[in-house]
Amino acid sequence: MHALSQKPVGEIVAEDYRTAQVLRSYGLDFCCGGGRTLEKACSSKKIDIEQIITELEALNASDNTGDNYNEWALDFLADYIVNNHHSYVRKMLPELNFYAEKVARVHGQRHPELLDILQNVRVLSEEMIGHLEKEEVELFPQVKDLVQNSVKGEVKDSIVEALEEEHDKAGSLMEKIEELTNGFNPPEDACASYRVLFQNLEGFQQDLHKHVHLENNILFPKALKFEASLN
Repeated sequence: MHALSQKPVGEIVAEDYRTAQVLRSYGLDFCCGGGRTLEKACSSKKIDIEQIITELEALNASDNTGDNYNEWALDFLADYIVNNHHSYVRKMLPELNFYAEKVARVHGQRHPELLDILQNVRVLSEEMIGHLEKEEVELFPQVKDLVQNSVKGEVKDSIVEALEEEHDKAGSLMEKIEELTNGFNPPEDACASYRVLFQNLEGFQQDLHKHVHLENNILFPKALKFEASLN
């Protein structure tokens, strides 16, 4: 049995983010479902694990010139998430809502699934805004205090678990949107706004995958481990 088969997929991606592209191409969830081993993830999708291991090993044999997020200081990683992913979410949500409302209004009668897409985008927006605020007001300052001042008792399992549950909900909403959009593929009669909406939704999902991965598989577990080491 290959060692990779028993490694959690989130850990595989944490060690080399390039592997995310391989897992994503097979529809394997490495962010919210990052705790599953590669073997279990492949089994659930009925995917040939040997083929995936071959592709992952090919990556390992090549030079990795990308960012190694797993080596970053936790306070720096928290700032990176806010400055890159949180800012992206705040920028994109109004745009997603604008186009979802416009396209549903104009094309909803001919394509009724657009009404469901709009509803899911609205729910996603409400969930994400509250989630970002919770991280920025509660958890991230605690992580910084932990790292910079070795203040124990800041990062609690309950907060992390609540945030991970919110990640699961956001991921489920995006999966539903992906299903409703036929994999973000617009119909032949789609206008420019229709296509922009689907393109933006796909980009949002890709960013969400990385955003959740950085938190679920790197920031959260490493912060809890760091705090435990202060005993």
